[in-house]
Formats: sequence, C-alpha cells, structure tokens
Amino acid sequence: MQSYTIGQAARLLGVSPDTARRWADAGRVATHRDDAGRRLIEGRDLAAFSVELAQNGAGGTGEDEDSYTSARNAFPGIVTAVKLGDVAAQVEIQAGPHRLVSLLTREAVEELGLEVGMEATARVKSTSVHIDRV
Repeated sequence: MQSYTIGQAARLLGVSPDTARRWADAGRVATHRDDAGRRLIEGRDLAAFSVELAQNGAGGTGEDEDSYTSARNAFPGIVTAVKLGDVAAQVEIQAGPHRLVSLLTREAVEELGLEVGMEATARVKSTSVHIDRV
C-alpha cells in the first residue's frame, strides 16, 4: 500500500503542510515513521480522512492554489473507492473538498492499477457547464 509524506498529504487535501502536521499531531489522522524518520500516512487512512473532511465541510481551504493546472480541469486527489463490475467500474476520487466519480471500463481500472489510497488525478472535459448562484 502506498504511503504519503505530510507534504504530499497536504497537497492532496488542499491544505498547507502545517495544517496537515497539526492534524497528525492532534491524532486526527494516523502516522508512522519510515527508516529515515519521516512521518508517513497510509493511503487507506488518508483516503478515509479525506472523505471525513469533505463530509464535515473542512476540506481543502484553497491554501495551495498551484496544485491545479492552468487548464482548471485537473483535480489531483486520492482514490477513496473502487467498485468493479463485470465490464464497467466506478472510481471515486476526493480532491480537497471535491468528490469526483468516474465510470470507466473494468479493463482501464485494472491497467491503471487503481485502488483505494492511491494518488490519482481526475481530468474533466465537458461540452456544457452549468453555474448556480448561491
């Protein structure tokens, strides 16, 4: 299973490394140390924590705006769920406060080796965008 440094986790959660470090210090997300003494977060733990943050409305704060491409359609995040069918699959990615769900072929999921806790980027292309005023 993939593990993430505090800095990598912060980027995926859309917060500063200091915020991620404070959350780890407070025990909100479990960490362990590698041979070099760096604190790491297991991918599955980070995936669960990212979903919890999004559900509680405390997801990415926009502190790290340069984590998105200039095309404004790439959402780097962490895979939080993979549901495989016989032919199709559903993959969920939590990208800061954004939950993205993609339907794709099972073959594509297997070729990419997608599993919960992995870092992935959702790329969105749409011919129409609807905007609601809050």
